[in-house]
Amino acid sequence: MITFIISLLALVLGYMVYGKFVERVFGPDDRETPAVTKADGVDFIVLPSWKVFMIQFLNIAGTGPIFGAILGAKFGPSAYLWIVLGCIFAGAVHDYMSGMLSIRHGGASLPELVGQYLGHTTKNVMLVFSILLLVMVGVVFVYSPAEILHTIGGSSMMWVLLIFFYYIIATLLPIDKIIGRIYPLFAFSLLFMAAALMVCLFIKWPSLPELWDGLGNRAFAADSNWKDNIFPCLFITIACGAISGFHATQTPLMARCVKDEHMGRPIFYGAMITEGLVALIWATVASYFFYASPAPGYQLIEAAQSSGFHTSAPAVVNIICNDWLGIVGGILALLGVVAAPITSGDTAFRSARLIVSEFLHLDQKPIRNRLYICLPMFAASILLLLWQIENPDGFNTIWQYFGWSNQTLTVFTLWTMTVYLVQKDKPFIITLIPALFMTTVCSTFLFVSKQAFGLNETLAYTLGGVALVVALVWFFAWYRKFQNTHQR
Repeated sequence: MITFIISLLALVLGYMVYGKFVERVFGPDDRETPAVTKADGVDFIVLPSWKVFMIQFLNIAGTGPIFGAILGAKFGPSAYLWIVLGCIFAGAVHDYMSGMLSIRHGGASLPELVGQYLGHTTKNVMLVFSILLLVMVGVVFVYSPAEILHTIGGSSMMWVLLIFFYYIIATLLPIDKIIGRIYPLFAFSLLFMAAALMVCLFIKWPSLPELWDGLGNRAFAADSNWKDNIFPCLFITIACGAISGFHATQTPLMARCVKDEHMGRPIFYGAMITEGLVALIWATVASYFFYASPAPGYQLIEAAQSSGFHTSAPAVVNIICNDWLGIVGGILALLGVVAAPITSGDTAFRSARLIVSEFLHLDQKPIRNRLYICLPMFAASILLLLWQIENPDGFNTIWQYFGWSNQTLTVFTLWTMTVYLVQKDKPFIITLIPALFMTTVCSTFLFVSKQAFGLNETLAYTLGGVALVVALVWFFAWYRKFQNTHQR
């Protein structure tokens, strides 16, 4: 628990100290934002700052800081280090810079920003990559909550149809009609659940592994098959709560609703720090769940011994919330594992619509233009959804590819920010180091993962190191060329 308290304080100090430093590096000013200059009553709308924060938090959070932290806690105390350091120096910087860059470029989506600084070819790659990622998010977050709601009543297909119908409506309507009204409520529910669990932790004051016990202290007992190495698997498993590429597709939604650039730090940097706090609480709860004595909590799951723990994160949420928080906890758990993924799915589809509309230069004020984009997008999503339903391992397959794709998106975003800072003659080290780190993580995972190349560890780590060297050489060669060009 001492490590938990230190980590909480570190996140708060990170926002107050490093967050201010990053803000000074970017330099917000008093210029009018796109929410004012491009107001259209659909996507560009000035919203109250508190509401923008709550929507931003839920947009980037969903179940990510819950499920990811639960799974990542099996890596032991190293999960604390990644959440704290990753959130302060990588994730929050990533979210703040992507949000502010979007504001400075008229509310531009991620592919447009990437194209501006990394070139037209990279923009086209990112366009396809982002849309595929967002559609995968939407599809994953249709079937999983439907299966949970099925246990309450009705058929799974009925819930699938209802959720999908909601997605269509939320994607088409102006952002203040549904998202602006219900998201703050769901965000409050997630925060309240996390705060209540933190109070329970302080009351119980469990004896948990601390950082000084060693990073090798891992919950192998929870799953005998869990033998993934900390590097790179921890950094893929815990994405939301540390750094997540999906966030860069979401921040432009709120960049179109911010009235004042000076609100960027509390909204973008602050929402990510808040998500880190939620992830930290759930990682600690999961540690209690794994390491409790004499009987770890995972033994309460009926199928844990036969099927392994890696598919039971929702079960942990339900068991902990119902056991610790009672009836209220059960309701909050339902919101956490049902409402949160649904709200991630609808904004994923909305982001995809806006990305396509920018590429086609199609004004989104007329609803017919929104339909031109949404109809084929939802048709493709339905086909993928049907495949997922028919394939017994469909959810896991899509989720595995989403996990790697999500973190790969951070690589593109961080390099975009680095080039921007170089061009503006600002301290680019704040994004260069995270860019190099995530490049190495994603490359190594691609080489070592059985879902990709599945190479032996020695070769995979060697190739991951080669990727790091190539990235360094590429960047400094470009940097030298840029300096020489602009000094003439």
